[in-house]
Amino acid sequence: MSKKVHVKVGDTVYVRTGKDKAAKGKVRAVFPKTNRVLVEGVNMVTKHHKPTMQFQSGGIAEQEAPISASNVMLICEHCNRPSKTGRKFQDNGDKVRYCKACGEVIDVIKEAKKG
Repeated sequence: MSKKVHVKVGDTVYVRTGKDKAAKGKVRAVFPKTNRVLVEGVNMVTKHHKPTMQFQSGGIAEQEAPISASNVMLICEHCNRPSKTGRKFQDNGDKVRYCKACGEVIDVIKEAKKG
């Protein structure tokens, strides 16, 4: 069973803690089972590649590593600051994600059932 994560792929987030504190970036992947997210340009680690058919010369490459989803906050598009998110139902039955700072709707999670 997977957990719910408050950010989605493509969201712009602010990193609250860790070695990349105060960094901003887009979410590239979400891993709900481990409650981790992969953010562009954050938590860069070195990976050593052995010479193989794919990496002819081998060498050292830098890549992003996942960080805990609790260490990031969504940057609201409307108020342009890191904020908590909430979920609620609108009058038409749509389930939406909203910014708790300014109250604006971020996106629709589920469409209303028709019929």
